[in-house]
Order: sequence, then C-alpha cells, then structure tokens
Amino acid sequence: MSGATLETVPKRARRVFSAADKLRIVKEADACLTSGKRGDLEALLRREGIYSSLLSSWRTQLGAHGAVGLATKKPGRKPRLTEAERRNVELTKRNAELERKLHVANVLIALQKKAHEVLGIALPESDGDS
Repeated sequence: MSGATLETVPKRARRVFSAADKLRIVKEADACLTSGKRGDLEALLRREGIYSSLLSSWRTQLGAHGAVGLATKKPGRKPRLTEAERRNVELTKRNAELERKLHVANVLIALQKKAHEVLGIALPESDGDS
C-alpha cells in the first residue's frame, strides 16, 4: 500500500447501567406490559438500547435479591481470603471429614454387634464407656 492510510474506528465503550437505571427500566417495562401494548415495550428496549434477554436477567436479579441484586458487581476473581477465613474453611473441611469417618466407624460397630448376635458369640465386656 503506497501512501494509503488505514482508518480505524475506535471501539465503543461498554455501557454500564447503575442499579437505579436498571430498576427504572424494569419498572417502565412492567408498566408497558400492564398497559397491554406490545409496541410500548419494544420501543422502550430500542430507546434504551438493550435486548429483552438483558431485561429478563435484571428481572430475575430483582426477584431473587431485590433492588440490591441489581447493583453492579466487580468483575474478576474474588478477593483472597483472610487468614481467619482460610483457617475457618480448613477447619470446616476437617470437621466434615472427621464426621464422615465417625459415621463409617459407627456403621462398622453396628455391623460387628449384629455379627456377634447372629453367630452367638458373646461380646467382650467394655470398661463402661458406651
């Protein structure tokens, strides 16, 4: 290309809706649905420049978490856990593992008792711990 320049179009910035804007749009959409005119809702979506799927997801968020659910969330990884939170997670996992092992041990003890009953063998006496 001799002397020709390429014209580039800058990328459009992604629109970010505030929680108040989302709530306003959802309420307007609900008002359009109650009026009974389908064209009103379509005009609202065109005016705001959003798809119906986005409106649907906002309604879901609003229904599940209320107006707080419409707030924008920071993208990316969750922040790292503090030392106390990390220890809490570790202890919770360890507790679940120990409870599982205790359940297995109790099932085995019950099985041994049944085997002794079936075979007619007397159980050994314990030291009073049962």
